[in-house]
Amino acid sequence: MNLMEAAQSRHSVRQYLEKPIDGETLAALQEEIAGINRETGLHFQLVANEPRAFDCAMAHYGKFSGVTSYVALVGPKGNTLGEQCGYYGERLVLRAQQLGLNTCWVAMSYKRIPNVFQVEPGEKLTVVLAIGYGAVQGTAHRSKAATDVSNVGSGTPEWFRSGVACALLAPTAMNQQKFTLTWTQEGVRAQAGMGFYTKLDLGIVKYHFELGADGAPFRWL
Repeated sequence: MNLMEAAQSRHSVRQYLEKPIDGETLAALQEEIAGINRETGLHFQLVANEPRAFDCAMAHYGKFSGVTSYVALVGPKGNTLGEQCGYYGERLVLRAQQLGLNTCWVAMSYKRIPNVFQVEPGEKLTVVLAIGYGAVQGTAHRSKAATDVSNVGSGTPEWFRSGVACALLAPTAMNQQKFTLTWTQEGVRAQAGMGFYTKLDLGIVKYHFELGADGAPFRWL
């Protein structure tokens, strides 16, 4: 599947088969992570075959089961870290979908296990991505209308409409879609709303918007 098909078919999954990720798929996933880290200076790390993080009260309360692999989204501390982890984490999520894997963004419903991934001085762990073969494929959630999150209208270009439509497919914390996309002649302004993890959400949304805009020559304001 292409990336747009991955964005359309991908839904959050919390129940997984207790099945190791096969070697070829694992290698492709590691290659994508290594590419992201080289490109950005982030420190994403795949933890495979480690079930303890999701064998805790918080994970059970969050209805997670069968999670044995996850990706720690780690990077240099700073004001842009949340947005960066959202943008490149979603790139990884859609690559995983292409590889036949399922994922879920996880902020608190797990236990941090010592020494399974590294957070160096000056770095911070933002969230983790549960990853593996889903026992289910997840379901779509209700979405806001394009006019609720943007100034889309008769005067906006078609690529902006397509970008907003794809942005509405993006996963956000508690499915609240607290973001605004505004088209002007100078470019597109993306703004995060108030609340937890909205900067992370904004990065995810911007990745989706660019995917939907399909190479349109615009700039972020």
